[in-house]
Amino acid sequence: MSLWTSLEPASATVDPGGSTTVRLRLRNTGDVVDEYRFEAVGPVAPWTTVEPPSLRLYPGTTGTVELTFVPPRTPDATAGPNPYAVRITPTEHPEAVTVPEGNLTITPFTEVRAELVPPTVKGRFRGRPRLAVDNLGNTKVTASVSGSDNGDQLSYDIRPGNVQIEPGRAAFVKATLKPRKIIWFGAKEQRPYTLSVQRSGANPLPVEGTYLQRGFLPRWLATFFGVFLALGITFTMLWIAYKPNVGSGATERVAEAAGTLAPAPSPTPQAPKAPSADALAPPAATPTQQAGGAGTGTGKGDGDGAGAGGGGSEEKKEDKAPEKTAATVVQQRAAQEPDKRHICYRIYVAGEGWSDVACDGETAGTPGSGKPTTAVNVAVFGTKGTTSGAFVYNPASTDGTGKYFDPWSTAADGVDNYAGSTEKGAPHMLGFSINVDNGAGAVCQTSYVHNGTWLGMVCDNPGQGLTFTYVGTHDNNLWIEAVRLTV
Repeated sequence: MSLWTSLEPASATVDPGGSTTVRLRLRNTGDVVDEYRFEAVGPVAPWTTVEPPSLRLYPGTTGTVELTFVPPRTPDATAGPNPYAVRITPTEHPEAVTVPEGNLTITPFTEVRAELVPPTVKGRFRGRPRLAVDNLGNTKVTASVSGSDNGDQLSYDIRPGNVQIEPGRAAFVKATLKPRKIIWFGAKEQRPYTLSVQRSGANPLPVEGTYLQRGFLPRWLATFFGVFLALGITFTMLWIAYKPNVGSGATERVAEAAGTLAPAPSPTPQAPKAPSADALAPPAATPTQQAGGAGTGTGKGDGDGAGAGGGGSEEKKEDKAPEKTAATVVQQRAAQEPDKRHICYRIYVAGEGWSDVACDGETAGTPGSGKPTTAVNVAVFGTKGTTSGAFVYNPASTDGTGKYFDPWSTAADGVDNYAGSTEKGAPHMLGFSINVDNGAGAVCQTSYVHNGTWLGMVCDNPGQGLTFTYVGTHDNNLWIEAVRLTV
């Protein structure tokens, strides 16, 4: 081997969002002038830059190359030791590749976000909100969830009460709220409540919501029953107090019968009256008749088709082709391969519209286009449907991350599921959460992030309680430009 290398230091530590530099020293121990090209490899290669990318050395001379590591403050920067390596390829002897290895330790950080879906629930006897807990840090999070409210007006049934969330994943906690008192009559009442996410050694993370309790019967119905009862009592009292005057009508009926049986007098014959002059005059013509008895209507058209109601010929309207959505494509694939599971998808690019539909690991979108995405359309077959929610740009953000876009949507097999918005001026989408089979099935994903590269393929794990996977990034200044999904 005609090359000597040394990493200084061989092990380094860096905080997510920060940077650190390692020097690579190398000496040409051969007898010819050679040029060396450098390439970072390993899991931290996307966050590694090598300066200069190539170096020319004379025999016996030494050069220095700087490796700069800038891991992002996202779940992708896995906490703990991460091996890395630099591939050195000499120009004169490309087969004599040298790969010095080192170790980069990324410090852990914890960031948890929780959101109620929906924030307001309605019901007479119970409400069923869901709490979405996102782990935006780079270490596993264990937390418990509890509920409380002012005045102890509600009882809480929270399942599961404890969750373990891997970095970059989300867990959903189902809560059932039950009022301690039922409103039988009257208007609805608001009952504010709080679900708290508690982690060991950290302050509780409160999430506030509202339970809108409805009355069992509306107020107008209670008023109607009151009025009806009062009228019933009044009618009963009047019926009791009224005494009808009853008499016999036998005498009157006998007199009527006698009058009916008596013979009627014969009428005196009279001479018939002569008809008047008006009766002998011919009847006047009606407004709808002409001389000779012809009507004024034009019920039939002429030979050219210009009858009553006949106008110019109607122009044919061209049939508009139906939109090719994710659902139409996944149904076609299901017809061709009914024994397999399928997922089809497309993304909405601001100012351009929907991308072509891609399926089963194909690329939807244009990596490196720089154009923001505002919505995603997904449809599946063989997975009992999908549930999805968009994470979008937040102009009021104080921590550099976006926010979830309400409401979350659910769709059955073969039906389009949309997350985000296609309206003009809609916020760009940093990413989105998705699950299949109501959280019981696995879905895998990777995405291309603006000003970045393809992120690693990640799958959820329903067997360990990881019922959702998150596609994209949480950085408020980035967005996804392309995605690949498989089931």
